[in-house]
Amino acid sequence: MISIPLYLAEAHDCSYLDQHNSQFAYVHPDFQLSTELYAQLIDQGFRRSGSHVYKPYCSTCNKCVPVRLTINDFQPSRQQRRTLKNNTDIKVTIKPAVFEQAHFDLYLRYQQSRHTDSNMAEADKDDYIHFLSSEWCNTLFVEFSCADKLAGIAVVDLLNNGLSAVYTFFDPELSKRSLGVYAVLWQIDYAKSHGLDWLYLGYWIEQCQKMSYKTNYQPLQGLISKEWRDYEPDRLFL
Repeated sequence: MISIPLYLAEAHDCSYLDQHNSQFAYVHPDFQLSTELYAQLIDQGFRRSGSHVYKPYCSTCNKCVPVRLTINDFQPSRQQRRTLKNNTDIKVTIKPAVFEQAHFDLYLRYQQSRHTDSNMAEADKDDYIHFLSSEWCNTLFVEFSCADKLAGIAVVDLLNNGLSAVYTFFDPELSKRSLGVYAVLWQIDYAKSHGLDWLYLGYWIEQCQKMSYKTNYQPLQGLISKEWRDYEPDRLFL
């Protein structure tokens, strides 16, 4: 057993739910992490932002539910099959998590189109790469291209028993292609072809549209009271 030191950050306005505060517990930055340790932490509901690993620790709210998809039991819905059919011309290239100007330019276009009220739209090169990559994790930058033009990037952490979907961004002019959905479906296929069990999708928040879409991928499990439970539409994860 390894003892991992945590520290509790100050509470602040929640980014997802109005009139809520949020607070996070972080793995202490002096602690040496690895992909292997992170795989154990993500199984306990932690996530990473850059090299920082955190978990919600809100005293009056438990609406952030860590979720993961069971890879071998996944069956795409009709709409998801349509998305795959509409993107058969996509070329996929897997790259290491290093800075490329074309990736950064696409990231800014995406942020300026989708998140104009966020400071992410004003990110510089250091902000960008420090947010998506890390010093210790096995991270992939997955390029999606069509007609020899960069269309999107899925940032994925490769773990020993699964994948973790970190972030996806794409060309706003190609929004009709549903590249966010396509990126998740590609990750599911990649995980299955490599014998992995899970795709970790981060936190599901029922009342937040940006986070509630994750129940579109089934069978889904949520971490409730330190136990992974199957999603049931009538009972959610409770």
